[in-house]
Amino acid sequence: MANIIMILLNQHITNLHCTVLRIFKYIIAITMSVIEEILSYKYLTKEHLDGFDHYKYSARDTSPLSVYIMHPFWNWIVKLQMRHRPDMFFPRWLAPNLMTFLGFLCTALNFILLSYYDWNFYASSKMPNTTPVPAWVWLCTAINIFLAYTLDGIDGKQARRIGLSGPLGELFDHGLDSYTAVLIPTCLYSIFGRCIQYSVSPMRMYYVCWMVFFNFFLSHWEKYNTGVLFLPWGYDLSMWGSTAMYLTTWWFGFEFWKCDLPFGIPFGIAIEALLHFSAFANLPMVMINVYNGYAHRTGKMRSFTEAVRPLWPVLVFMLLLLSWPILSPSNIIEKDPRALYMLSGTIFSNISCRLIVAQMSNTRCECFHWMTPLYVLCIAFSLWWPLFERFLLYFLLLVTTLAHWHYGASVVNQMCDHFNRICFSVKKRNEVQMKTKNVEHNGAKSPSN
Repeated sequence: MANIIMILLNQHITNLHCTVLRIFKYIIAITMSVIEEILSYKYLTKEHLDGFDHYKYSARDTSPLSVYIMHPFWNWIVKLQMRHRPDMFFPRWLAPNLMTFLGFLCTALNFILLSYYDWNFYASSKMPNTTPVPAWVWLCTAINIFLAYTLDGIDGKQARRIGLSGPLGELFDHGLDSYTAVLIPTCLYSIFGRCIQYSVSPMRMYYVCWMVFFNFFLSHWEKYNTGVLFLPWGYDLSMWGSTAMYLTTWWFGFEFWKCDLPFGIPFGIAIEALLHFSAFANLPMVMINVYNGYAHRTGKMRSFTEAVRPLWPVLVFMLLLLSWPILSPSNIIEKDPRALYMLSGTIFSNISCRLIVAQMSNTRCECFHWMTPLYVLCIAFSLWWPLFERFLLYFLLLVTTLAHWHYGASVVNQMCDHFNRICFSVKKRNEVQMKTKNVEHNGAKSPSN
């Protein structure tokens, strides 16, 4: 009797084991299918791609610094290499998109370096038990930011030089520019740090970041309605100013900025006011250009509701992400300002990229971002249970970063497919595929040893 019971029990355990394995395999299969579906998701529709086919670049750069200094300098480099040594600086095999990406990496490297040495912005605060950022880092950041600025100005000239200018390069360029909108001001904050007397609080710096974001967004919203990208003057000034400030900090140390200007205005407060002013100064020009587009019927002539449609996502996230630190029971902006800056900058970049796609393809822009419900739930949960606030901040940062990178990679890959391009190469995609097939065919025909 006991043997029979043992046999039945073993059979039952075996059957249960097999059932669990089948369920586990089924879950794995479904998970892999979902992951594959997500990774292969296409964001661009046929309407988008058809719109890109008819796109023509139109921009106006009236900045005196850009027109009279930088463009002649960049043109000199291009003409110098074309006349004397064709491959002196930028050989013809160097893809313009690779130059754009290298410039972005220079800015990203600055952010990584300063994140390592000054995660919480205390290094330049002169507070007890703080270690200043090494001098060589400031020199490195100055070189990197100027290289990024130069590569950003020359990549288009390289594209026209080798006959590769088109929508892919512009979308890639402006998409990465939207990401640097958070990297540049965040790096500058490390110069001043959390010094109570001579700098600003993390919350006030957060307002500066959002002002930079909105200023960038307005320029592309302006193009969405006028069809022309009016390049703001503030960009050239900010890049030159950033380079000069990094060099000054390298030579004199961060203590150079710990002083008052005339009328007792601290240096850090003056820089804050200058950044706000430069952003606000662009707003009247944007409104005038949009108005002229309607008055002279040279713009897209959209209705009012369609014209303001792209503004809703950025305004919603601005409200959500500015309300969070204000209402935070654990003062999240003081605990981890860098993570909050990066979260805001990443979701802003994603919203901006979607606007850029819409204006370049002449399609209707989205008025609702799919991540809005997730942000509302996480922020509400963090306010209700402050213990999880920092965890939810990093959870949103991770999810947003992965989603944004996936969006960017997918869109660029679709554009490369559509235009028969390889993103970081000057060769056509079908040429490489044909060459690969020929090599494989010749290899298959060759006799084996």
